[in-house]
Amino acid sequence: MKILFIMIGFLSFALGAVGVVLPVLPTTPFLLLAGFCFAKGSERFHNWFLGTSLYKKHLEDFVKDRSMTRKSKICTLAFASSMLLLAFYFCGNLHARIAIVVVMAVKYYYFLFQIKTRKA
Repeated sequence: MKILFIMIGFLSFALGAVGVVLPVLPTTPFLLLAGFCFAKGSERFHNWFLGTSLYKKHLEDFVKDRSMTRKSKICTLAFASSMLLLAFYFCGNLHARIAIVVVMAVKYYYFLFQIKTRKA
């Protein structure tokens, strides 16, 4: 199981690194997942991850004081919203569509009111 966590951690880390360059791909969620997986998979990889510049630049402030830059919030919300809107469009089930709308509302509430916005 630890090997699986480490593999998912590296995959998430790579996607987060690509997200720094591509504005469509969010960085923060993938790096959060990488941190979680490394913590579960290996203390050595977790400590390595905490020392990377990607972690320090994109996650350290979020982990310390639950804050994100405006750009990080917008990129994360845009990507997540586009995925949920695609699911909404292709889903024909009324109950599933209602669930997607509820998830979107909760997501926006959380990002707008629970996560502080800090200056870049």
